[in-house]
Amino acid sequence: MRFTIAREKLQEALAAVAAAIPGKTTLPVLANILVETTERGTIRLSGTDLDIAVSTEVAADVEAAGAITIPAKKLLDLARELPPYPVKIALSGEAKVTLECGRAKFKLVGIARDEFPAFPAIRFQESWKLKAEDLQKLIQHVSYAVSTEESRPILNGVLWELRPDRMRMVATNGHRLAKLDIPTAGGGQSADLIVLPKALEQVRKLFAAADELEVARGDNHLGFRNISGDKQIFTRLIEGPYPNYEQVIPKENDKTAVAEKEALVGALRRMGTVASDQTHRIRLSFNAGILRFQANSPDLGDGQDEIAVRYDGDPLDIGFNGAYLQEILKVMPTPEIRLSFRAPERAATIEPEGWTDQASYLTILMPLRLTD
Repeated sequence: MRFTIAREKLQEALAAVAAAIPGKTTLPVLANILVETTERGTIRLSGTDLDIAVSTEVAADVEAAGAITIPAKKLLDLARELPPYPVKIALSGEAKVTLECGRAKFKLVGIARDEFPAFPAIRFQESWKLKAEDLQKLIQHVSYAVSTEESRPILNGVLWELRPDRMRMVATNGHRLAKLDIPTAGGGQSADLIVLPKALEQVRKLFAAADELEVARGDNHLGFRNISGDKQIFTRLIEGPYPNYEQVIPKENDKTAVAEKEALVGALRRMGTVASDQTHRIRLSFNAGILRFQANSPDLGDGQDEIAVRYDGDPLDIGFNGAYLQEILKVMPTPEIRLSFRAPERAATIEPEGWTDQASYLTILMPLRLTD
């Protein structure tokens, strides 16, 4: 194997693949990036942690075909420091790699390509056709709400419902829930998939919003690629039935408040400085035209604040995890948000106010007790 590649192209490809490389692993080859030539005269770089795999092709001047895996961290560190000249990479012997750039020259010890795990067998001929922009919107507004606790592995994934006329993603950790529906015209078969959030994050980052994507399912894996096929992501699916989230969506919330998102975020940040580090509990008191905030903890002190809101219901005091509420507000797509309640111990809904998009977005947040 021998080729020459622009330094910027090498850096770009390494950045795309690096997120799939595990920080710690008992299999040395997983700490490496697979570098191989293709029949199209390009270079393909691939990385995997066995849960997800990412590969991308870049243009290069290929002189001799071949493949080798190279230590990812060393290659990344080198690429960042190389001078602005073309990079020449060559395989000498079974696993020795030479890298030349300007007057700089390095030798790295790799691992044979045969030891690198094979990617899942997925037939892209039987795929859903999607707009990357739509998929990125789903991921951005939903995936933050997944659980990180290992006691309920099914909640560590994002539910992705594919239907002939729409797509929906849902995520929850039992204390909050996010759900987004987007209409589609792509047709295709219906499917319910539970996808790892780290794989979805790579999809969001790797593909451009204008890309048309093909998404196909294997036995227990999902594959994503753009139409040109030069960027691909594979991920293991989480098996098992997802909880019936429709049961927890409040149907009888009869008190509604509309607030400016930035004013609400600012007050929550200020209250967060004195809220408990364990519960992040903040009291929200809704009165006619005014929302008052209160937070306190024995170790940090207490604070109060207020903002103007549109609210004309009966006075209501409710407690929330301020950190969770801020995460919800961070992805709200409109300057104003609508909060709906029924009682201090019942789930509240937070939605975008005046959103003209065809998508339908709903979040749910469980309250915290105001007295211990």
